[in-house]
This record gives sequence, structure tokens and C-alpha cells, in this order.
Amino acid sequence: MKFICLGYIEEKKWETMSESERNAMMDECFTYDDVLRKNGHFIGGEALQSSRNAATLRWLNGRLDVTEGPCAETREQLGGILVLEARDLKHAIELMSQHPGVKAGSFEIRPAEDLTAMIRESDRRRSTATLQQPLPAKDTERQTWKKAA
Repeated sequence: MKFICLGYIEEKKWETMSESERNAMMDECFTYDDVLRKNGHFIGGEALQSSRNAATLRWLNGRLDVTEGPCAETREQLGGILVLEARDLKHAIELMSQHPGVKAGSFEIRPAEDLTAMIRESDRRRSTATLQQPLPAKDTERQTWKKAA
């Protein structure tokens, strides 16, 4: 079963660490990631740049609203994600509780939803809807129809 592990970190705390402290922490994390990978638990992961480089998109009042910064202004910010393979949530917690990253911040572990059946059903609905759309009568209508689609 797949789990998404969201790693949170206090950016100010991270920025006040010396380079050697940050390197030591990252080396520990990468070493444990290698153990997870070797045992078939590490599917993937990425570190994120500072929340200062984030943009947040929302649909407000019928239009797209783009703001600079993270979605939530909190002390801890999302610092990275790890995709984990585990038997169940208890096993995922067991694996991530040994991750050195917990010393730097918290991990939120969530089961990943398998969307395979939902995607297949959506594909079926969309292909049926496309087949049922009437063809335009005139070439000028076709151009308008293509632009709208």
C-alpha cells in the first residue's frame, strides 16, 4: 500500500543551523532513504524549496486568484514529500519513526488513494461525451467550436 509522507520543517530553525549541521542531517536522511529503498519501501521523494518561493492558486468569486507564498502561514512549512510502500498505516509509522528527519520536524503520513478505477470511469464518460457532441454544420461554426473546446 502506498503512503504519502509530508515532511514539515521550521524554516527559520533550518536557516540558523550551520552548513555542517545541515549537511550532517541530510546525510543521515539520505542514508536512511537508502535503507528504505534497498528494502523496497522508498518509491520516491522530493525536497521542496523555501515557502518564500511558493505560489498558491485558489478559485475565488468565479476567477483564479494567485497569491505569493504558501497555502498556510504557519511556523512549520512543508519541506518535502516521500512516497512510501508499507503493509498498512502502522507499518508506515514504524518505518518513518526511524527516519532522522523527525528530529528536524514532523511527518504527516497519509494513505494514497488508488484512482485507477475512477480514472477509467472518467475516461469512459469523457469518451462517450465526445462521441455524443454534434458536429458543426458550417466551417465557421467548426472553428468556433474548436476554440471553445
